[in-house]
Amino acid sequence: MAGLPFDQRDGEIWYDGAFVPWAEAKLHVLSHGLHYASSVFEGERAYGGKIFKSEVHTARLHESARVMGFEIPWSEAQINAAKDEVLARMNLVDAYVRPVAWRGSEMMGVSAQHNTIHLAIAAWEWPSYFAPEERLQGIRLDMAAYRRPDPATAPFKSKAAGLYMICTLSKHEAERKGYADALMLDWRGRVAEATGANVFFVKEGKIHTPIPDCFLDGITRRTVIGLAKARGFEVIERVIMPDELEGFEQCFLTGTAAEITPVSEIGPYRFEVGEITKTLMTDYDATVRPVVATPKAAVA
Repeated sequence: MAGLPFDQRDGEIWYDGAFVPWAEAKLHVLSHGLHYASSVFEGERAYGGKIFKSEVHTARLHESARVMGFEIPWSEAQINAAKDEVLARMNLVDAYVRPVAWRGSEMMGVSAQHNTIHLAIAAWEWPSYFAPEERLQGIRLDMAAYRRPDPATAPFKSKAAGLYMICTLSKHEAERKGYADALMLDWRGRVAEATGANVFFVKEGKIHTPIPDCFLDGITRRTVIGLAKARGFEVIERVIMPDELEGFEQCFLTGTAAEITPVSEIGPYRFEVGEITKTLMTDYDATVRPVVATPKAAVA
């Protein structure tokens, strides 16, 4: 089904507690989530038929909804079970899983206190977020014109649809220029993240990453920090200014979709795909992909 528009694929989607044919998983054009971005979602990956950190993702989905002022009417346990059933019904082993919750269409206006909260879960095959050959060489990033907003102006702790508007604009502009993605600064001019992934830098054997005080502290980000510390690498979470980019030796992105993706270029700055980056890529792959035991040879 690769390349097919997402509304024309085969299979089933879990929608408000029941499975419906893929093509019938629709919402009304006057849904509040479409007009006012009152929607939250998760991006998850399944490896070998098991969703990596499924419970953590579901907990964040519920928290995102609470930040946005609504409650999802399905428990975390129900959602986790539904995600597993989606994978089974779709016969997927390595897949991307997308739960999404939104306000419905009972009220149309800024206020939507009485709108029904809907939840859908879909899954599909999805390979590397970036082209495999480009990923191994390190992707090229543009510098985004848009900046991550002041926490006083946006609910940044929620994985909310509206927060991705400037990410789409920034990534589209980067792609028009021949880049794979863009690095975003925050409203203070500090290094923040890429359009859909957290960013890390390496200098003199130490790993540096921005403090997530106005953007999501990604689940993959936290996983990679744990892997790095287990290896004995020092991880420094701190303010990083753009003029420091010239002094870093390595750079990589982390995210459920991006996994660990090396960066070779950000605007005028160049980076190598070094050993620390390669080591963490190997460690992450070993962490997310379950080990399948080799059957013992039958005894004659």
